[in-house]
Amino acid sequence: MDTTKQTGQPDWLTPEQIDTVIVGFPDAFGRLLGKRLTDDPFVRHGVESGMHACNYLMTVDIEMEPLAGFGLARWDQGYGDFHACVDLRTLRRLPWLEGTALVLCDLFHKDGRPVEESPRRVLSRQVDLLAQRGLRALMGSELEFFLFRETYSSARQKGYRELAPAADYLVDYHLLQPARDEDVLRRIRNELTAAGIPIEGSKGEWGKGQHEVNLLYAEALETADRHVLFKLGAKDIAAQQERALTFMAKWAADEAGSSFHLHISLWDASSERNLFWDDARKGGSTPFRQFFGGLMKYSRELSLFFAPTVNSYKRCQPGSWAPTKLVWAHDNRTCGFRVIGRGNSFRVENRMPGADANLYLAIAATLVAGIRGADEELDCGDAYAGNAYTEESLPRLPETLEQAAKLLDGSALAREALGADVVDYYVCAAQMEARAFREAVTDWERSRYFEQL
Repeated sequence: MDTTKQTGQPDWLTPEQIDTVIVGFPDAFGRLLGKRLTDDPFVRHGVESGMHACNYLMTVDIEMEPLAGFGLARWDQGYGDFHACVDLRTLRRLPWLEGTALVLCDLFHKDGRPVEESPRRVLSRQVDLLAQRGLRALMGSELEFFLFRETYSSARQKGYRELAPAADYLVDYHLLQPARDEDVLRRIRNELTAAGIPIEGSKGEWGKGQHEVNLLYAEALETADRHVLFKLGAKDIAAQQERALTFMAKWAADEAGSSFHLHISLWDASSERNLFWDDARKGGSTPFRQFFGGLMKYSRELSLFFAPTVNSYKRCQPGSWAPTKLVWAHDNRTCGFRVIGRGNSFRVENRMPGADANLYLAIAATLVAGIRGADEELDCGDAYAGNAYTEESLPRLPETLEQAAKLLDGSALAREALGADVVDYYVCAAQMEARAFREAVTDWERSRYFEQL
């Protein structure tokens, strides 16, 4: 077990053991950006002073092109710096990178104001609001991805077409075929756990070469921190094994989508009692029904935070194991929400987020909706029974990124709970991403129209 110095630094943070410290922060897409510092400058200056990072990093698209339209930073303001302050509680060794540690940061403006649009800040505000009420949110996650017999370089050279999947057939719960991927999966399980990101297990999933990894539950912000580091570590390990994996929500039209199932429960401040469970009823408590009532009422207008890309909406198709309707049930995988467990394991499973979701934002949206449900003393209504895919009377989830952006833009709850600047920022980012897709010429168009028209 690691011990910690009086300064708050672990005793393993020495030049003999650590020569590189990655100082990073999550961007709007849930990626980690930052710098690599050598050990001595980090210890002497980085711990106290953090680092500086150009503020354009929060106004770029996925290809790092600066975009116009953001109030946060733009050319006519000169693109200055954010101050990135180290959260030493997140410092951990990375077993898959020799002599390397990583620490997460929070972003601030030059005048000391937090960058409210930054994902970690968006979630931290909701966690603080819960703490003021004597509550804690515990979260667990199931994250799916596709693994390929390719490197990232070879996949790019092929234009991401005709890639060789890690399996030749569907391997959901199979033991034989996934064993052939243990060079990657065993390292992911063991090395992420050693980095303080406890992995419960892994399994083959429904797609060819698709796998699921379950992360043990933790407090909301810690879960999000673990998740962003898990994605980084999984990609690093795959690359070291000359493999590639993707967290796209729908990597191919004829393959299953990859989900991120988010498990949620509310606890007292000491994390000793699950407030969602009523032992006398042997079921959901009043706080559960009110929190869940908020999820049922408000999740649709917050769905951009569950499905943030154009690709997200191609995952949610009837009969796809991904939800299309905003409805809940007990242990029913056709619904947007599933209620499972009993006692302290009693929880809500939000099945809407895809593997491409920015978990900071997905958790924040969940808490915003649930807290408002408690404030308004809402009720979640009766559980649904049946096939939600075929029931047309049920409320549908947004079908495109544009629809989701429009719903968030018009959400009074989002503007009140998150702030108008935060809402405008993520609506603008979504609109620009949708516009970029509309302007692209796709393989589908060439195949369909090149000769026939």
